[in-house]
Amino acid sequence: MWDMSAVGYRRLGAAGAVAVAAGGWAAGSLPARDPWGLWVPHGTATTVAAAVLAYAGLTLLIAAWWGYGRAAREVPVRETLRTLGWWAGPLLLAPPLYSADVYSYIAQGAMVLEGHDVYGAGPSVLDPDGLGGDAAASVGGHWTDTPAPYGPVFLVLAQAVAWGTGGTIVPAVLGMRLIAVGALALTVWALRSLARDRGGSESAALWLGALNPLLLIHVVGGVHNDGLMIALMLAGVVCALRGRWILGSALVGLAAMVKSPAAVALLFIGVIVARAAAGPRARRLAGLAKGLLAPGLVAAAVAAAATLLTGTGFGWLRTQGVAGTIHTALSATSDLGLALGELLHLLVGTDPAPVKAAVQQLGLAAALALIAYLAWRSLRGLLHPAHALGLALLALVALSPMVQPWYLLWGMAALAATAAPDSRVVGVLAVLSAALPYETQPSGHTPAYGFVLAGLVCVAGTWLVRRERRAPVSSSYAAPTAPPARPCGGRPR
Repeated sequence: MWDMSAVGYRRLGAAGAVAVAAGGWAAGSLPARDPWGLWVPHGTATTVAAAVLAYAGLTLLIAAWWGYGRAAREVPVRETLRTLGWWAGPLLLAPPLYSADVYSYIAQGAMVLEGHDVYGAGPSVLDPDGLGGDAAASVGGHWTDTPAPYGPVFLVLAQAVAWGTGGTIVPAVLGMRLIAVGALALTVWALRSLARDRGGSESAALWLGALNPLLLIHVVGGVHNDGLMIALMLAGVVCALRGRWILGSALVGLAAMVKSPAAVALLFIGVIVARAAAGPRARRLAGLAKGLLAPGLVAAAVAAAATLLTGTGFGWLRTQGVAGTIHTALSATSDLGLALGELLHLLVGTDPAPVKAAVQQLGLAAALALIAYLAWRSLRGLLHPAHALGLALLALVALSPMVQPWYLLWGMAALAATAAPDSRVVGVLAVLSAALPYETQPSGHTPAYGFVLAGLVCVAGTWLVRRERRAPVSSSYAAPTAPPARPCGGRPR
């Protein structure tokens, strides 16, 4: 990687973000119908050229992010926040990028608004010419008749967007993106708070947890609701670490009512509560019992209240496994189960589906065992609770029956502020963050060459990590004006 100042990397990344956004206007996840005529196809040649532009911009953004990380620990946090604004800003008005999921969100919000059972039917029940009809027509094929796997907190936000925009595609997408940007702001606060409490570099935490290209293209560009889940979950953990575990548990309960994996954080808030009960054995046992039960009860009360207040019903309890029915190539357990099932089918003629399901269930069982082990180590004081949570979420993703590239963000946020910047886990996460964006086209499709590109970036990134470990690089931060009024080096406050 060439040497450049942090300000230079900021400008390079901004140029990349502009190219991604510009390419998205013709090659992004365009809606099936746009009454405003803004996000419409422009022909094959233009689409191909725009996709090439978006890929080139993505490469610039990733290269800038990687280079910025070399100086991140020494860059003042205000400069890193400015960099985040430069990189996220160009994506704000672009069409949906790298995913069509936002159309499902809008359609499901319209379903709630019109009184449909969002947990019993898919967006296809909407009137094509009515509220949410344009969004429903733009939903990916396998989601058209699929019930919502999301909690009522997220659905009521989508309902508000559908109501406020009348379901018109462009303002509805921008409304959902506004929620994603708010989630990013909350994530930034949580990352800074956790890094500051841990005595680490806020800029280094923001580099991995907020400037991350995987987050920028899939949360800001792709408008995935994982960003909101992560923000609420991480904010809850920060509150718990500061002694406000009831508020923290409530925030995690809200996060789980966006997407259910956030509930894993309750176990580690329980660890925080239990570890606070120092003293005689009886008090420690009482603290352990309180940690095991109280956070879950608080979150359950929040979930029940949210469900009753929103009026969506408790159908979310039965739709949590919906996503697992869709095969994704990044799921190791699904791939292994499918391969083993097909092999047994060829050898003895058995149905491959039960074999695949059994392997997936074994994977989830292994994930639960790892999560329990990490919680135990954290309870003994061998791991920081937030760090253990990050590792637990990574284990859950790695062994899940359905894995998407942006799922890596679940655990990365906690690890960004708790892992040493030069640790092995940060190196692995950095390589994956640089590689996984290539798996998906700007249109949201996953072509075979995307996996090839991601594999090549993994190889190159691994080589760069090993090279930089052998030859540590000093800070390359340079202030935008010279001479500076005060030194910019050293650890940020």
